[in-house]
Amino acid sequence: MKEQIIEMEKYAIDNNVPIIEKKSIAFIMKYIKEKHIKNVLEIGTAIGYSAILMASSDKDTLVTTIERDEVRYMEALKNVKKCGMEKKINVVYQDALELNLSEDLKYDLIFIDAAKGQYTKFFEKYKNFLSEGGTIITDNINFHGYVGKSSSLDKGNLKSLVEKIEGYIDFLKNNTEFDTKFYDIGDGLSVSIRK
Repeated sequence: MKEQIIEMEKYAIDNNVPIIEKKSIAFIMKYIKEKHIKNVLEIGTAIGYSAILMASSDKDTLVTTIERDEVRYMEALKNVKKCGMEKKINVVYQDALELNLSEDLKYDLIFIDAAKGQYTKFFEKYKNFLSEGGTIITDNINFHGYVGKSSSLDKGNLKSLVEKIEGYIDFLKNNTEFDTKFYDIGDGLSVSIRK
């Protein structure tokens, strides 16, 4: 599988597809193993890189991952097959904010790594599918070092996106249902555990 992972990393660089940083995914894989996480829901598949690594963390870990971009979805399916992970990973082609999951579904870990401007909406929608004491991990909380500096940015898309991430961080800090810790790993991770 190592070859496929290297191939995916190269594909991501060549095609300008954002994939999770190595330190961040290493942290999450360790977390999955230590907490014996069985069911993971990932919002934002891209090419399946993080889903494949999360599913490989532990022999009992299953991953459902959601992607709305058709090209990336097809690429993810191809990669999952190449890695022989069809039984462990379910790739769903849909906009995560429009997807209606069955209410009986419960996940031990929800990993948010999709449209950064929608983080709060993803969190609010999917927290209902967390199992007792489950965790929501969000990537890119530092957003290339811009977070916390939005006031010094010129008006525009970047400023507005950074303000949304800052808003999400405030939302997490003030959320009484969850206990959130922030980690300066990769591009920044937040780990929110349901109380």
